[in-house]
Amino acid sequence: MKFTELKSTDKSTDLTSGKNFGVFDGAELVVAITAKGCAEYTRKQIDELTEFVKRPQVGAKGLVYVQYRADGSIKSSVDKFYSSDDLKKWVEMCNAQPGDLVLIMAGEAQATRKQLNELRLLMGDRLGLRDKNTFSALWVIDFPLLEWNEETNRYHAMHHPFTSPKPEDIPLLDTNPGNVRANAYDMVLNGSEIGGGSIRIHDRKTQQMMFNHLGFTEEEAKKQFGFLMDAFEYGAPPHGGIAFGFDRLCSIFGGAESIRDFIAFPKNNAGRDMMIDTPSTISEEQLKELGIAIR
Repeated sequence: MKFTELKSTDKSTDLTSGKNFGVFDGAELVVAITAKGCAEYTRKQIDELTEFVKRPQVGAKGLVYVQYRADGSIKSSVDKFYSSDDLKKWVEMCNAQPGDLVLIMAGEAQATRKQLNELRLLMGDRLGLRDKNTFSALWVIDFPLLEWNEETNRYHAMHHPFTSPKPEDIPLLDTNPGNVRANAYDMVLNGSEIGGGSIRIHDRKTQQMMFNHLGFTEEEAKKQFGFLMDAFEYGAPPHGGIAFGFDRLCSIFGGAESIRDFIAFPKNNAGRDMMIDTPSTISEEQLKELGIAIR
């Protein structure tokens, strides 16, 4: 089930605005998935899906559906706002066929994609589309370099402040920072990240530019990262790497949802390692040696 954007400022697609439906009009993104053969879902089944996405773990406010029935008729939870011609454009955009169910969510772009993905995984399980014995791998290569934080009212590094931007996107740092892509990459297997890394910034000019866009003054950058900036003066080669999560990889091959059984030293909810009984009590002699007093 692939995501289909019905409204996106990035791609200039908008099949939902202007019909006085505030949820879609005020949304940054309206995105849908097509559930094959599910057009005859009952109201109870759709209500169950709605309650699923409204759980705190998912965080959505609701769910819109379009039933493209086998006889070609279309029914939707928002058909009092949208005409049959409008809804027909939606199902065509989503490559839906008679008998399919289109599930739609709207809101802030990043949060909405995550919320719809949770629903997509649920539907994948229900429809038997997630085969643990079939392994599908892919590379994710176009991560955003920066993400906007509403609380601090500025951009933060999505990965870390030393990740290199893609060279062709560097001019966008001054005009459209949110569209700058990171020179980073993740390996994904069956929907789970099993490894990731990036190419690091290796010159002073680009690193200083990055610090500026992350809100560091020149004095703050020098105080915290002066050793790095000084080292760049001597020349540094392009460098990068990747780290794999071996326990996650093993859990996927083992057909398990949790990595707990594949971690060498698993901890419980209290952060305690039951295999080696840590953390253990610290002796008075050790505390004195470290200069620590417990109150």
